[in-house]
Amino acid sequence: MIIPLISLSPFGTTYESVKIAIETGYRHIDGALVYYNEHEVGQAIRDKIADGTVKREDIFYCGKLWNTFHPPELVRPTLEKTLTTLQLDYVDLYIIELPMAFKPGDGFYPKDESGKWLYHETDLCATWEALEACKDAGLVRSLGVSNFNKRQLELILNKPGLKHKPVSNQVECHPYFTQPKLLEYCRQNGIVIVGYSPLGTSRDPSWVNLKCPPMLEDELLVSIAKKYNKTTAQVCLRFNVQRGVVVIPKSFSPARIKENFEIFDFSLSDADMKAVEGLNKSIRFVELLMWSDHPEYPFHDDF
Repeated sequence: MIIPLISLSPFGTTYESVKIAIETGYRHIDGALVYYNEHEVGQAIRDKIADGTVKREDIFYCGKLWNTFHPPELVRPTLEKTLTTLQLDYVDLYIIELPMAFKPGDGFYPKDESGKWLYHETDLCATWEALEACKDAGLVRSLGVSNFNKRQLELILNKPGLKHKPVSNQVECHPYFTQPKLLEYCRQNGIVIVGYSPLGTSRDPSWVNLKCPPMLEDELLVSIAKKYNKTTAQVCLRFNVQRGVVVIPKSFSPARIKENFEIFDFSLSDADMKAVEGLNKSIRFVELLMWSDHPEYPFHDDF
């Protein structure tokens, strides 16, 4: 998942939210170095292990390799930094967050004096080989990608000497952007789609495409939610789960965290699934247009 560049959760909020999520029943935790909160996530996981709520093997933690760490020699040290921050021996999944490399350095979002983004030329296959070495070393159980289009996935899948294929591709996916072509391609290649922004996004114009209307207010979704005595958010999550898409809703609200988990006691009918599929507008909420001139910007392609 991509977050706004300056959006940070208040100290302690992440810790409490992860604890509540684990107590509620969540086991898949999606994190990243650039979220600035892996120390809180790790503490929450360790505390819930210590009190007997879960065992380490019950938790599925996903970490991410950020754009400034694509050079192969930086991959393992960056993963090790995540492990040190989490105070865990391994992560379950480690993914390339974006196919676009930025200039390595102290900052996550490098710019020159004029404010222009500083990009970096890196071979995605070389980055992948460094990740494979991390898996072989036992630092990560599985490898994946995020925001990769078909061409970029094929770079990895067709790499000579490929040892470990990507098991997942984390992309924006919800009723307004259903990703049918990418979903089918990934299915054919044994790659799971993990859907970020499954409930849409905030309405922050600095990073959100406001041409796409607020999804949770959609009349059809509201009517289907009433039919099942559920919320529109629950309908959106259930829709993707029934399509075989993993969903990672983000919330710091205890009530919402619990509500988003209550999607396993009902199923959408075939007719309702088809109706929700018909809402697809093929418009992204998260376009990342500030990086659209990057040679590996993934969203120019059809899928």
